[in-house]
Amino acid sequence: MTSPVTNVEVEPEVEASNKETERLDIMHKMTEVSLGGKLNLAPIPKNARRILDVGTGTGIWAIETGMIKYRSKVPPNVRFEVDDVEDDWAYHQPFDYIHCRMMGNAIKDWPKLHRQCYEHIKPGGWAEFIDLDLTWTSPDGSLRDEHAGKKFNNVFIKTCRDAGIEPCPGLYLEGWMKDAGFQNIHAEKFVLPVGTWPKDKTLKEVGAWNFLQINEGLEAFTLALFTREAGYSVDEVKVICANIRKEIKDPKLHSMFYLHVVYGQKPESPTSSD
Repeated sequence: MTSPVTNVEVEPEVEASNKETERLDIMHKMTEVSLGGKLNLAPIPKNARRILDVGTGTGIWAIETGMIKYRSKVPPNVRFEVDDVEDDWAYHQPFDYIHCRMMGNAIKDWPKLHRQCYEHIKPGGWAEFIDLDLTWTSPDGSLRDEHAGKKFNNVFIKTCRDAGIEPCPGLYLEGWMKDAGFQNIHAEKFVLPVGTWPKDKTLKEVGAWNFLQINEGLEAFTLALFTREAGYSVDEVKVICANIRKEIKDPKLHSMFYLHVVYGQKPESPTSSD
């Protein structure tokens, strides 16, 4: 099994890099808990030999997937590569399964990414996309437009789209997979609470992990985007972050957004789109 790293960005500051590494691993745990302790939902064949993890981040998903067969820290069946996922792919051997998770704000041409995944999967193989709809909402109306978190969320989404980046790719994954030619498509969405307000035990744990990753990453999400694209000063962004951190600690504020999981299969026999 090979599992290259694609589209990896390295922070210039070591401290910032370490914090982002921790946040990405928190995101991994949050996603794993959301999926019922699973690393993926697609029905990967047990005899799958070539797996591609697109935008692997810290590599934790690839390593844990590889450890299913080899019990070592970095399994010998995992190989890391650095490349730009939006360039034309040059793989000569097709994959049994392609996994792509949390690539929102990193991809400009999502339909092309789906087409390239389709082209580089064996007939009968599977692709799985896991990503977010970052629109903050609440099940009871407790999150209102005047809240700092909602104001931040609205500006964040608009500014990303104005810059040509889709911040909520989870909403469109199923359509992109259909357009690329995948069949047997399955789509699910999962609630990601912001904080530990849910009564449900699993959602409470998911919310705790989500709280941590948001708390760790607020400045990383906002500083460059808000100051360069939305006209905010650094001090204004810091005030926004401080207000959001205060709000998400309030158990009466039931903020949440959604995680989307979509997987599909390349037909066993060629179709007109191949």
